[in-house]
Amino acid sequence: MPVFSLSNINSCFVIYNTRRRRKCRMMAPDSSDGVTSCACKGIRRCLVCEKLKGNGPLEAHEPKIVHYFLYDPEKRLAIGKDATAASFPFPGVFLWENFISEEEEEELIRTMDQDVWTESQSGRRKQDFGPKVNFKKRKVRFGGFSGLPPLSQKLVHRMQQEPILSGFQPVEQCNLDYHPQRGSAIDPHLDDSWLWGKRLVTINMLSDTTLTMSLEQGLPELGLAEEVHVAVRLPRRSLVVLHGEARHRWKHAIHREDVQARRVCSTYRELAAEFLPGGQQMELGAQLLNIALSFQGTPI
Repeated sequence: MPVFSLSNINSCFVIYNTRRRRKCRMMAPDSSDGVTSCACKGIRRCLVCEKLKGNGPLEAHEPKIVHYFLYDPEKRLAIGKDATAASFPFPGVFLWENFISEEEEEELIRTMDQDVWTESQSGRRKQDFGPKVNFKKRKVRFGGFSGLPPLSQKLVHRMQQEPILSGFQPVEQCNLDYHPQRGSAIDPHLDDSWLWGKRLVTINMLSDTTLTMSLEQGLPELGLAEEVHVAVRLPRRSLVVLHGEARHRWKHAIHREDVQARRVCSTYRELAAEFLPGGQQMELGAQLLNIALSFQGTPI
């Protein structure tokens, strides 16, 4: 387990302008990347649409205080640089380094790149292996869902050997492709809890990155009344599990400046209790799992 330095973490009490403003001055996409359009909508932005649509960087929010911490996976603590800010237990994050080998990573990326990558928001590209879902209307349909991809079968079996992932049966897999030339990122968010269950599992490939956990309301019980950020370093070829408070209370994000090279990740999601045995929609859940775990899927 590598030891992470805290020297690059800002003071726990920092006045700052938002990350977007600072990093929108990054280089524009090179035409050699082959990117000519994007799928950004609403407030979503990337370097592609900022260049093609003539949009400048997003306006910065009012300066605010943010308390910065770095997650220590060995001690499972959020550690602040400023000596006045006490470290605190940060439950709900499990990091498995070298979950896949270099050879497996190469095979996975080669196989993904043989399929079509669909343009997604904020400079990402994606491949979906899962049912079609309308979260607002709470409706699920099979669509062209044909299961998780074949290469995921051995990975899921490996996951299930870890006690914290005992009984993990993913019903959906989403592959995301990030690239600095597109300004790829994903905004702070909580994954749905109506359909998706208690654990989110992600394999990080091709480059190291940082997963930023945030709590806008702070931690008043620890004397942190303002927003709190905890940086979770994700080494290349590692697996990270979010569960408990890290799954349902803390938002997670990948910021633009934390994508320094091409990054591909695969996120696996399990079903919520409503779709499991004893739940109101257990029959639908059983059908979805039967398809997913056939491991015969192609991207939708």
